[in-house]
Amino acid sequence: MVRSLLVAFFLVVISLNLKAQAWEIGAFGGGSGYMGDLNQKNPFKVSGVGLGAFARYNFNGYISVGAGVSYGVISAADSLSSNQQTRLRNLSFTTRLLEGSLTAEFNFMEFVPSVSKNIYTPYVLFGVAYTDFNPQTTYNGHTYNLRDYQTGGVAYKNTALAVPFGIGFKYNVAGRMTLAANLGYRIAHTDYLDDVSGIYPDRSKMSATAAALSDPSINHIGRPGTQRGDLRLHDTYFFTGLSISYTFITQKCYYER
Repeated sequence: MVRSLLVAFFLVVISLNLKAQAWEIGAFGGGSGYMGDLNQKNPFKVSGVGLGAFARYNFNGYISVGAGVSYGVISAADSLSSNQQTRLRNLSFTTRLLEGSLTAEFNFMEFVPSVSKNIYTPYVLFGVAYTDFNPQTTYNGHTYNLRDYQTGGVAYKNTALAVPFGIGFKYNVAGRMTLAANLGYRIAHTDYLDDVSGIYPDRSKMSATAAALSDPSINHIGRPGTQRGDLRLHDTYFFTGLSISYTFITQKCYYER
């Protein structure tokens, strides 16, 4: 999948009639959140901080391709749910996300800080990302790395490919400085960002600690073979917030006047 998306990016680049060049660097700050087995209904629930940095190459006032690194924290707890059955399940997790991404942005209006007549534009983005995650939980006062205990009876990797997509709004605040607000979702190629998926395993075949983490409910309601997570195959996470960037324009104009 990564190779296919990269090829698509390069084909777009080659097909462009390039009239100028500009590099752009910036930083991002805001929040992060997720949807998955412990948050099935609220796609805008922020659960932790989100930070990042990026560099982009602007081919013209409409299209750019860039690379970025992002850090975020996502979490959820059944104990905070309004649903009684979910509270009884009593699962919880927190994980930090470390992401590297390659994305393309498409402006709806021609936008070149300090050059184009437009000082703002909405935009969309899409791309590919690679994410490292490590779900943890606190149980009886101790913090555990859930992946180490195979709480769902499955061994899974702590890295995953993801597909970013999102929307945003850019504003030329001064000179070549741009302020942007954005919301970017990532469909992760894993269902284990929260360590929860599928069905309850047989607790009798697990260590005491693994069994307790697998089913921390008071009365151990998770019978083997019954549903533990939802039926979705992929968890989703997002970053949202503000970014500030500076554009280094290497030619005087992007278009013929």
